[in-house]
Amino acid sequence: MPYFARLLTVVLLSCMSLLARAEQLRIVTDPWAPYVYEENGEPKGIDYEITAEIFKRLGVDVRWEFMPWKRCMLMLEQGLADGVIDIFQNELRSTQLYYPNEPLSVVEFVLFQANDRPHDIKSLDDLKDLTVGTSAGYDYGAEFMQATAFRREAAPTQEANFGKLQRGRIDLLITDRRVGRYMLAQTGLQDRISELPLVVSRHKQYLAVRRNAGMDLLAQRFAAELRRFKQEPAYAELQARYGHVATPNTETVEQQESSTP
Repeated sequence: MPYFARLLTVVLLSCMSLLARAEQLRIVTDPWAPYVYEENGEPKGIDYEITAEIFKRLGVDVRWEFMPWKRCMLMLEQGLADGVIDIFQNELRSTQLYYPNEPLSVVEFVLFQANDRPHDIKSLDDLKDLTVGTSAGYDYGAEFMQATAFRREAAPTQEANFGKLQRGRIDLLITDRRVGRYMLAQTGLQDRISELPLVVSRHKQYLAVRRNAGMDLLAQRFAAELRRFKQEPAYAELQARYGHVATPNTETVEQQESSTP
């Protein structure tokens, strides 16, 4: 009888494992190269690869979908998506989503300028009377967003912003340091556009999942496995491949996208 009980337990656990693997998590995100993006219809990016590796280790099958940020948030609210990656954390969202207590990455928002139209910018006060290109639907922190001494001009894509800067239609643009460097490499504008040292704000990006039954445990398991992965050579190799950007060990400035539905 004990042997039969053990055998039955093994069979039941195997069935549960198969059922768990048959279920797919639907993860949505907005393209944000080089963190997460599509190339020839395939998902790419450093945060995508990290997340995919962690879910693989946990035995979780994932379906990835790319869409505008507002739609990502709407899908989560309507229960049509299970999670999202590269999301910032705030008090409101923490009541709606589970966040692993380990971030995927740290973002630094900095300014970029055309080399033939340089500006001496040491603080936001030095932006007086200038026009700064922004990405539609993003909030770069209260100090930047509420300032009245300069103009903010939104563009639908990063490519559009860099094109406007090159043509002199804006004086500066703001984006994440790694995103900006990636865009310069993709467009071949490294000799025409450069980043400024001022860090406007910095914050952490996470995977977040809906508050469904069992999802809190998934978030905890994800965080634990992510911490282990960050200690492995494979994580350092991944960082190097996507161009690691060292950031100061300072407290994160909390900020959120303004594109919530």
